[in-house]
Amino acid sequence: MKKTLCTMLAAAGLMLGAAPASAEVLGVALASDTNPFYIAMRGGIEARAKELGWEVRIVTANENVNTQVNGVLDLVAQKVDGILISPIDAVATAAAYEAASKAGIPIISVARGAKSPHQTLFVAMDEKQIGRDIAEWIAKAAGGKGKVAMIAGPAGAATFQNLEAGFAEQIAKHKDMPVVYKKNVALTREDGLREAEDILVAHPDVRAIYSANDELALGAVQAAVAAGKKGGIVITGMNGVPPAVMSVMKGELDMTVQLSPVGWGRLGVDTMAGWLKGERPSQQVFIKHVMIDKSNAEKALPPKKK
Repeated sequence: MKKTLCTMLAAAGLMLGAAPASAEVLGVALASDTNPFYIAMRGGIEARAKELGWEVRIVTANENVNTQVNGVLDLVAQKVDGILISPIDAVATAAAYEAASKAGIPIISVARGAKSPHQTLFVAMDEKQIGRDIAEWIAKAAGGKGKVAMIAGPAGAATFQNLEAGFAEQIAKHKDMPVVYKKNVALTREDGLREAEDILVAHPDVRAIYSANDELALGAVQAAVAAGKKGGIVITGMNGVPPAVMSVMKGELDMTVQLSPVGWGRLGVDTMAGWLKGERPSQQVFIKHVMIDKSNAEKALPPKKK
């Protein structure tokens, strides 16, 4: 009788479906807690993870390398199933990648990559090509003439090094557009404002300002407007966050590159899901980019909530 009852219970279990395996636990260590780009990316990660029934554990860093490394070490200690990271510095975060690898935890870089042999995958943009595209757009908008200034991103971040390299390679093809100023700074509006003010003092006839992200670009726009020189300066950003797109629509910021941080976050989760299932894509997974100027800015804004 006991055997028959066990058999009946087992059969019932098969009919009802076995209890689901415990949900995956995803650790997340983004580069910034306050940058609109990373806020949007976090939203994409959390939304996609929720659809998959995953738990998300986020450690904050706000552009502090040591804080980010310690946060990842905490995630490793918690034995999460996978880690998505946007490394603040390509080299200085090496300990985080090594710790995850030693623990058998896949660690996938999103948006920014690392120079670590322990990086599982890199969900990237085609950084050098984007840099080239920005340079060519600026050259066309400026009529192929004039001084160029660069407010570049963090010096240790490989993403911004590659963007700079692509930009420098392409702008060098325009002999009448010398780069007269370049400085690596943090990705804040305050830094963009301060650097642009310095640029306008040192090179009052500057024709174009390349900015490594939208926050820097919006700071540069603020400086140019305050100096009464915005009309004669081409200013570009990158990331396509809503405030930057709105600025393009108003005729302030000239161009931004839309990378869809929400979509990027979702792609990061899907890439991790595939890896945990045994899929082994190539070392880099690229997200598409779109140049946003006044001709298409309105279409680039997220739909209004009803």
